[in-house]
Amino acid sequence: MDVGSFDPEEVISDNGNYFGMPLRPEDSALVLISAPWDVTVSYRAGTSYAPDAIIDVSRQIDFYDPAAPDAWRKGIATAPIDYSIQDVSHRLRRDAERVIANLEEGGSRIIADEFYARKVRKINEASAEVNGKIFAQSQHWLAEGRIVGLVGGDHSTAYGLIRAVGERHGSFGVLQIDAHCDLRDSYEGFEHSHASIMSNVLRDVPQIERLVQVGVREFSHREWERAQSDERIAMFSGHLLSTQRAEGMTWREQCDRIIESLPQKVYVSLDIDGLSVECCPHTGTPVPGGLSFVEATYLLGRIADSGRSIVGFDLVEVVPVIEDRIDAVVAARMLFKLCGAALKHVDAPDVI
Repeated sequence: MDVGSFDPEEVISDNGNYFGMPLRPEDSALVLISAPWDVTVSYRAGTSYAPDAIIDVSRQIDFYDPAAPDAWRKGIATAPIDYSIQDVSHRLRRDAERVIANLEEGGSRIIADEFYARKVRKINEASAEVNGKIFAQSQHWLAEGRIVGLVGGDHSTAYGLIRAVGERHGSFGVLQIDAHCDLRDSYEGFEHSHASIMSNVLRDVPQIERLVQVGVREFSHREWERAQSDERIAMFSGHLLSTQRAEGMTWREQCDRIIESLPQKVYVSLDIDGLSVECCPHTGTPVPGGLSFVEATYLLGRIADSGRSIVGFDLVEVVPVIEDRIDAVVAARMLFKLCGAALKHVDAPDVI
């Protein structure tokens, strides 16, 4: 790749990489992997197309970020996308839709019928295989000393990366910006559902010291009870944040409280529906309220400047739409902000 001729002030060529950066993962401080998978989404599919859509839009970004000036020069590389993940996702999505429709029409919640049980079993096996691929890819680049970010896909795709971060870094915390708790043991029979990602990693990744949930606005009663009773979980719900704001607390003060709940090493899990609806009108399960883009990026900057290390991150649940590209536009800029926050205080040479 011709690194020397790369000039973000000029037109950036379409080379298939995020932000058009002509870098190899071997030469970069941060590696972005992609997970075009959304079999188990319960309402609106389409996140399997997000990585390609975000890559396309990301070439339109101006690189100067006052919150992390020139952090990108340490290198943001794109790992090859495994499109077999997308192929399997599209093939199994129809089976998932039939299972979901059966449940919504009053079918057995145990899914005792062998016809549906076979489909659920097939989907669960494929989900575990995809998680294994993401885990192996993440493990490889983490072992090389890289920060790894994941672009989904639905939220379930973060499982493999979070597991790999735990094995690499030991004790760490997860900052989850999301409209939903994702604390269900399973959902609609799917063991690796987008609605159970945080329950799964709390169960399977013992290195998670704290899960800090920010902006959550919808949850089941069981999820609420879990969040209140589990000492590892600190919830800053949308209701709490809006109430505090109405009573005079500033966003900076709220961010300080959020950050105080986090340990030294932080993994950021950013579901795009954690932002306000105008940022992601086509996401699968939009919920009124949420953080503004400015509030979310301010929080990321405060974490970076608090002395904590961002050891990994994911950006998930983006549903790109051809006739209205706002979801991909917001996601590409949020991805650049995540990269900048993760790289800002990393001791690595400029490679570009």
